[in-house]
Amino acid sequence: MQISEMRALRTLCTHNHLLHPTSKPTYLASFKPLQNPSLYRGIHSTNRRLLSRDPGLAPLPSGSESEASDAAPAVGNVYDPSARWVRSSGGEAGSGSESEARSRNSEIPEERKYFGGGRSSYGGSGKKGKKRSCWVCSECGYTDGQWWGSCRSCRSAGTMKQFTVDENGGGSEKVRGFEVSENAVRTWLPQRAGEVRPLRLTDVNRGLNQLEWRIPLYGPFGEEVSRVLGGGLVPGSLILVGGDPGVGKSTLLLQMAAMIAEGHDLGRSAPVVYVSGEESVEQIGSRADRLSIGTEELYLYSSTDVEDILEKIQALSPRALIVDSIQTVYLKGVAGSAGGLSQVKECTSALLRFAKKTNIPVLLIGHVTKSGEIAGPRVLEHIVDVVLYLEGEKHSTHRLLRSVKNRFGSTDELGVFEMSQLGLEAVLNPSEILLSEEHSESEVMAGLAVAVVMDGSRTFLLEIQALCLSSSTVSRQVNGIQASRADMIISVLVKQAGLKLQENAIFLNVVSGVTLTETSGDLAVAAAICSSFLEFPISSGVAFIGEIGLGGELRVVPRIEKRVHTVAKLGYKMCIVPRSAEKALASSSFGDMLIVGCRNLKEVINAVFTA
Repeated sequence: MQISEMRALRTLCTHNHLLHPTSKPTYLASFKPLQNPSLYRGIHSTNRRLLSRDPGLAPLPSGSESEASDAAPAVGNVYDPSARWVRSSGGEAGSGSESEARSRNSEIPEERKYFGGGRSSYGGSGKKGKKRSCWVCSECGYTDGQWWGSCRSCRSAGTMKQFTVDENGGGSEKVRGFEVSENAVRTWLPQRAGEVRPLRLTDVNRGLNQLEWRIPLYGPFGEEVSRVLGGGLVPGSLILVGGDPGVGKSTLLLQMAAMIAEGHDLGRSAPVVYVSGEESVEQIGSRADRLSIGTEELYLYSSTDVEDILEKIQALSPRALIVDSIQTVYLKGVAGSAGGLSQVKECTSALLRFAKKTNIPVLLIGHVTKSGEIAGPRVLEHIVDVVLYLEGEKHSTHRLLRSVKNRFGSTDELGVFEMSQLGLEAVLNPSEILLSEEHSESEVMAGLAVAVVMDGSRTFLLEIQALCLSSSTVSRQVNGIQASRADMIISVLVKQAGLKLQENAIFLNVVSGVTLTETSGDLAVAAAICSSFLEFPISSGVAFIGEIGLGGELRVVPRIEKRVHTVAKLGYKMCIVPRSAEKALASSSFGDMLIVGCRNLKEVINAVFTA
C-alpha cells in the first residue's frame, strides 16, 4: 500500500461523524471497481451550500434540517487508491464522466478540503511554511534527503550533518544558492563581446609576460609572503588564510592590503577594499593606526551580506578584495545561518566566480576548529586556489606562514615572521631564533648538539639539549621530540654503542619550543645524549646530519648537499654526515669546513668525543 493511501485512510477513519460504515453507498455502482474493495468508504455531506453547487443534483426542497439529512446520501466523496484522489459523485448512478467528477471536487469549498484543521494529502498544494530536513556531508558537501551511517559519495563515516530548509508555499520552487550567488555577481561580470568558446593554449599564453603577470609585494615583509605564494599575488585568485584565534591573520592581511594599495609596480596608488564582518570600521582603523598604516586608497567596510558587499565595491573597482571572515558572511537565498555548511560553501562559490570573471584577487580569512582545520565543509579547501596557515606558539612572538595548497606555486615554502608593535616583520635568518644564546664565558657546553633540518625548501639549525642524571625518580622526559623516536635512539645507544644508560634519567629538549619531526635530527639527539653521559662537551662549531638505524648505522637524508651548504654559510667548522654521503659531497666546495663521514655510532663517538 502506498504512503498516500495509508495517509488518506488514516484521515478518513479519524472522523467517525462523517463515515457510514454500516451501509454500502448506492452510488458506487457508477464507478469502475477499485483495486482494493476494503477501501470503499462514503463521505456524506450535509452542507446545503455544497449540495446546491453540484450541477448534477436537483435543488433541495424547502424543509427542516431532517429533510436535508435524508437527502444527504445523494452526494458523497469516495477515495480511489488507483487514481489517488477523492471522487465526488451525485445524482443518478453512472451520470457524469471522470473529468466532471474532478470538476465537482474542485468546487468543494475550501473549508471542506480540510479534516481536523490540517490539509489532506490529496487536496491541493503543500502546506505553506513547511520545513524539511537535509543532511550534508562535512567532507565533500554531498546532500541527501535522509540520514545514512556514512556519506554515499565519499564513504566517510559520521560526517552527515542535519539542517532545516524552509520551503516556499504555493508550490513554488525553492531558490537555490547557485542562483542567488550568480545574481549577486551578475552586475559585476564584464560583458564579453561575441560567443565564449574554447581557446588554444598558445592563444591564451600569447602576449602574457609571466614576470609582470603577478601583483608583486615589496620589502622584506612582502618578499617573505611572496615566497610562500610562489612569487606574488595572482590576479583572479581566491586565497584562504587560516590560523588559531589571535595568531595575527587580520594583521597579516591588513598589511598586505596596504602594500597592494600603495601600487609600487603601477607607479600610483590603487583602491583595495577590506571588508570585516566581525569588527567595525573604527576598530579596523584603530589597528591600522597602531601598525602605522595610512594608505589613502585603502577602503574599510563592515558588512556580512555578500550581495551588499559586491554592490558597494562596484563603484570603486578595487585591485583586491579582502573578506574577514568567510564564516561571518551569508547569502539571503541560501538556507542556514552564517557559518553553516551550505552558507560557507555558497558564499565561497560566489566569491570564486566573482574573482575569476573580474580578475580581482579575493583573500578570505577562515576560522579553525579545535583540531586546527578550517571550519566548515571540507569542500571549502577544494574550491579556493591557495590555502595558507599562520602558525605560532602562544608564548612566542614568532609566526610561521606555510602553504598546504597552492595552484600557482610550490607548497614547500615557509615564511618566518616576528610579531612586533608595528605588525609582522620578516625574519631574515630563521636559524638565529632557533639557536640558544652563546655564553661569552664558555665556548662549549656539555649535552648540546646542533641538528640541521628542513621545512619545505628552507634549512634550519636546531639545538638539541640532553641531560643524563643518575639516581632520579623520573625515568625520562621529552619535549619537542617524538617519545617513540627518543626511546629508539636511547635503545640503540645502549645496544650498539655500549653506553650504560639503564640507570640514568634522560631529559631531552629542543630549544625555542620547536617540534623535531625529521629523521635527520637523530644523529644530533644521540650526540647530545653521549655528550651529557660522558660529560664531554661538543664544540660550538660542529653540526650533525643523519638518520640512525636499529643496527646503529647512519643513513642518508634527502637534500643533504643543501643542508651542508647552509651549515658552511653560517661559519661552522665541522659537519658530521653518513659515510655514504661523503663521496657525493666531495665534488662540492664548502670553504674551510671539514666534512667527516661516519658509518655508525661508534665512529661518531670516536671522532667527536676522543681528545
